[in-house]
Amino acid sequence: MNIQHRTVHAADAESRLDRWFRRHFPQLTQGALQKLLRTGQIRVDGKRAEASLRLERGQEIRIPPIPEGPAPEMEAKPRIVSLEDVKMLERIILYQDDSVIALDKPHGLAVQGGPNIKRHLDGMLDELRFGHEDRPRLVHRLDRDTSGVILLARNVRAASRLAAAFRSRDAEKTYWAIVVGQPQYEGGRIDMALTKQGGGPMGERTVPAEGKDGTFAVTEYSTMDVARRHATWLELRPLTGRTHQLRVHCASALECPILGDGKYGGQAAHLEGMSTSLHLHARRISIPHPEGGMLEVTAPLPPHMLESFATLGFNKPRNTAPKRTV
Repeated sequence: MNIQHRTVHAADAESRLDRWFRRHFPQLTQGALQKLLRTGQIRVDGKRAEASLRLERGQEIRIPPIPEGPAPEMEAKPRIVSLEDVKMLERIILYQDDSVIALDKPHGLAVQGGPNIKRHLDGMLDELRFGHEDRPRLVHRLDRDTSGVILLARNVRAASRLAAAFRSRDAEKTYWAIVVGQPQYEGGRIDMALTKQGGGPMGERTVPAEGKDGTFAVTEYSTMDVARRHATWLELRPLTGRTHQLRVHCASALECPILGDGKYGGQAAHLEGMSTSLHLHARRISIPHPEGGMLEVTAPLPPHMLESFATLGFNKPRNTAPKRTV
């Protein structure tokens, strides 16, 4: 066992030092790593370093002799993904390169697991490695009943940069929704603070906050088409990312619940003869690409919304190909 010197590659840039060791030397326990850092045996560019140091491409890491062996904890058994889900994943890929994968998440597919949720996107991500060492990472979320564009990062650096873009609002998200009724104004800005409320037959809900309580939430909206005042096709642009923000803003601020959203609209969210599925679709994301330039991805409407568009007489939208501009 000899001292090693390794160069930080682009895929590991912006990763924490302790996470870099966890990836490359899984047999090294956290306690042993801290001891090596504390005694100065691990160095970055010749200097002592903390576990929380964010690495940069091209830096050199000094690695003292580390015993070989298995990881200290047993790895979880890989989740078995059905052949049907593997084929589904292949169908819903909208865009991919060495840093990013964009998927068209189907209505009804949960993004992550939870109580009574065994089938979810996070449990399928190993099938999207495509020869890469890293497992793709989720960088944002969509509700289970919301369809549309969701992005995955293919390495640590991409995950860090995409997450930063979502936090700083450099990412522009556009949703399409069919709401019941017609808003008083064709477009505008909804500025309604929200808070979470637990309990009740509907479980935890997001509700408008009273007074100074709650977290601010802002949505811009514009009317795309109206079907005899019975329903309206809206374009929604959330400027913040609160849980169920668009659903609550439509139901409470516009008094036009999203079609199929019984959780926030009750019976008023349904129209006779129309699908009872939630009519909310993450249509487009425009975001700085981790390697430079802009990435814009658009997802086609899901089958139940296409059927509702035809029933209500809305113009069928034209699908556009994903693009990256540098």
